[in-house]
Formats: sequence, C-alpha cells, structure tokens
Amino acid sequence: MTLDDLKQEYDKLQETYGAKELDSIYNGGCDKSPDICFVFMNPTGKNIASDKAWLGRKSPWLSTKNIWKLFYQIGVIDEEMYQQILEKKPKDWDYAFCDLVYEAVYKSRVFITNLGKCTQVDARPLPDRVLEKYLDLLCKEIEIIQPKVIITFGNQVSSILLHKKIAVSENRKISHDLEINNKTYKVYPVYYPVGNGIFNMDKSIEDIQWIIKKEIRTCDSSIKI
Repeated sequence: MTLDDLKQEYDKLQETYGAKELDSIYNGGCDKSPDICFVFMNPTGKNIASDKAWLGRKSPWLSTKNIWKLFYQIGVIDEEMYQQILEKKPKDWDYAFCDLVYEAVYKSRVFITNLGKCTQVDARPLPDRVLEKYLDLLCKEIEIIQPKVIITFGNQVSSILLHKKIAVSENRKISHDLEINNKTYKVYPVYYPVGNGIFNMDKSIEDIQWIIKKEIRTCDSSIKI
C-alpha cells in the first residue's frame, strides 16, 4: 500500500464530513522514514489547494502564513523562503511555489499531515466522532512512512491518536508509545500553534526544539536549529 492508495478513501470521507464544494487535503513532505511526522487537526478552505479547480499538490497549509513561522523557527524552511511566504498573497501561491515549499519540507526530512482530511469552509471544531473516522487511515500513513518521531498538535488530536485523555499542558516534553502493526513509535503532544492557539506558538516552538535536540539531533538530521 502507498500514500496514493489512501487518497480515494479520504475523498469518500470528504463527501460525508467535509464541505461539498472543497477537496480533501492529504499530506506532504518526506515520505520515507522522516525524522518527524507532524499531525495537525483538519484543513480549511483557506488552503488554496482545497479548490476543486486546483490541479497541483493537495498538501497542508498552502497559501497560509502563521504556521510557517513555526516551521521557520525550528529550521524546516530557511529565512529566504519564510520571507517569500510572508510577502505572498494567498492567490499568489502557484503550483511552482507550492512545490518549492514542499521540496524544502522534504529535504528537512519532515512529513506534514492532518488527522482529519475533511476540509471545512472555516476553522470550526470537529467532534471526536468525525476525526475518529480517519484514525485507521492515519495509522496506515504512519506505517507507510515509518517516522522516527511523531508530534501531535493539541489535546484532541493527541487524545484520539493515543487512545487516552491527553492534556498538552500536563504532557510537555513527555513521549507516549504508539504501537502500529508491531512497531512502536514515540508520540510527543504539543500545543496547537495557530487559530485560537496562536498565543501558544512560542511554547510549541520551545517543545519541538527540545524534541529535535533529544530525539533527532543525535541522528544525521537535516533540521537545523
């Protein structure tokens, strides 16, 4: 099974749980033993790739700005690319620039995905029962890419993936074991850093930098902090 094999299942769930006028957003980055797999909540219509007329990659956070501050601060993208992102209006994100951004993500050995691929018009919260529909598919993603470390954003995503109640405030810099098909992965919950969680971005950056130093820098990582 490959990541492409999962897209049809995501698209079926989009019809049920997402906005009918928008497409699913899948994932992007290094898909072969990445150093980190980042797991966010679900995409919104702010992503230019959710438009059904979009023929390019369907990866998270395209044509947005705030989250790229975090990726810049932890060394996934460099200052030049970050400045280009800040200067671009959403409509200026063309296919070539989106590919350029995710080439940098790939080279940094990072994989970016969401638990839920059901794109919403806005950032409305989704109930657990909807995100849980995607849990088996996310586990298949993880099994395919085999990341060294998984970082989950927010209480809800962390709790659903780990099958237990997680409060990030009580789990900073604490790893939890996740077993998928007889392989154990380390999962670190961190604060959700955008939207209502924007004021927690500095805490997210601090914790991710700590995780990189502890779990990744001992390896030959491409992430520089």
